[in-house]
Amino acid sequence: MREILSVVNPNIKKVIKLRNRRFRDETKLFLIEGYRELVKAINKDVQFDSLFICEDFFLKDNEENLIKKFEEKKITIFKCSEKVFQKISYRDRPDGLLAIAYQDQKGKEAFEIFVKNKENLFLVVLEGIEKPGNLGTILRSCDGAKVDAVIICDPCTDIYNPNVVRASIGSLFTTPVFICNSENAIDILKKNKIKILATTPHASDIYYEENLKGSIAIVAGCEQYGLSNIWLTKADVCIKIPMKGESDSLNVATSTTIIVYEAIRQRS
Repeated sequence: MREILSVVNPNIKKVIKLRNRRFRDETKLFLIEGYRELVKAINKDVQFDSLFICEDFFLKDNEENLIKKFEEKKITIFKCSEKVFQKISYRDRPDGLLAIAYQDQKGKEAFEIFVKNKENLFLVVLEGIEKPGNLGTILRSCDGAKVDAVIICDPCTDIYNPNVVRASIGSLFTTPVFICNSENAIDILKKNKIKILATTPHASDIYYEENLKGSIAIVAGCEQYGLSNIWLTKADVCIKIPMKGESDSLNVATSTTIIVYEAIRQRS
């Protein structure tokens, strides 16, 4: 275990630079902060570069056992002073655990292999989601509902943004995530006879009146404009959540969660 007492240490500078998407894209590295997130990541065999710890911030929630797992994998561990850890943490209340990990993006080919010859697939497709918090929240909901996979099309936000990892509470590592463009995703879904349900406030069909059993893909679009025409025209059915007040739609994370859990109710 190496000790870091200075905020100008090269390893500390590296952590700070990884808050920037361009540096994450160049290095294929990203940050994971927090006990719960790191437990999920290491249990799902995420590959790590290094771990930074500060015992002054520990919540005494079994941190020692987690650190032992990093030691067993021979991952470099840096012990930081309180001042140094505050510099690298992006949380208001850090818990003294932050790691650099390797990205593992799965694209069109991996998605095609994943869905081939499978029955009763339960998928969620997200097109152009812009806000990291929304993306992370949807991933968390999909993990809770045991969705088979999430497909992110034409992403506007980086799935390895620290705020995606944080909002997902590590669910980014527990549910398979694939990235591809909308045209390829639609082609794969159609070839494998997966029913496409496009969510839009302009639909005529109510979500809970639609059959959500069998192989389905619930598709949600970006916060401001919703789904693009390619999804609305290629969908097997368009569905909506009825709105009784003056607002015509819900937050994309809220609406996706509602429909996902209705699918779980029907499929139980």
